[in-house]
Amino acid sequence: MEDLNEVPQPVREYFATVLRDGQQYVNTVRLEQEGELRAGDADSEWKPFTATQYITTEPPGFRWDAAVRFWPQIDLRIVDRYRDGSGHASVTLFGLLPLGGDEANPELDEGELLRYLAEAVWYPTALLPSEGVEWEAIDDDTAAATLEYGGVTATLTFHFTEDGEVAKVHAEQRPRRVGDGYEPTPWTGRWYDYETRDGMRIPTAGEVVWHLPDGEMEAWRGRLTDISYQP
Repeated sequence: MEDLNEVPQPVREYFATVLRDGQQYVNTVRLEQEGELRAGDADSEWKPFTATQYITTEPPGFRWDAAVRFWPQIDLRIVDRYRDGSGHASVTLFGLLPLGGDEANPELDEGELLRYLAEAVWYPTALLPSEGVEWEAIDDDTAAATLEYGGVTATLTFHFTEDGEVAKVHAEQRPRRVGDGYEPTPWTGRWYDYETRDGMRIPTAGEVVWHLPDGEMEAWRGRLTDISYQP
């Protein structure tokens, strides 16, 4: 493992906790999820989903392919993709009839890079300095992580527990889709239920929250049902 003397103390403790000696660097990830999500406001109904996600770390990228049960016996397919620094989102009925989506634009690209960085707790070797992440100390329990890729810069604040695990990540401003545009909105991802997989300590459950002017809106909560890695 690389020299970590220059990273903040809570980050060093995190890597010591979640990575074993001689840990291989993760190159690709395949994971399965189940959970609930909702769009709109805090009064929106929760919709169950199952999803398969593929992630690459060199270069950063992912494809999240979800089946969301919006009506009895009727699923919408939602695909969220980040590739070559560009984001893309699509919604289809039965995976065939297009219902909406979003093509690459600066706000979407930034949001997707922030997602990749937040979810790196599932593939923690991607958070090492050698993988392009710059760490800056904040206090004894928090540090800022910055990743630049494709001309876009993403910064998140990582909050660590006494056990050396990431409890949550926070963005002061993440682009949130509102109507036909985006609004920069505070956003938090919270992580729970750590387990050891392929020698790495990773969270197996989490939730995503938007901090709106009238209060928090939880938008996603899910759990890993399977995960596998390739070096």
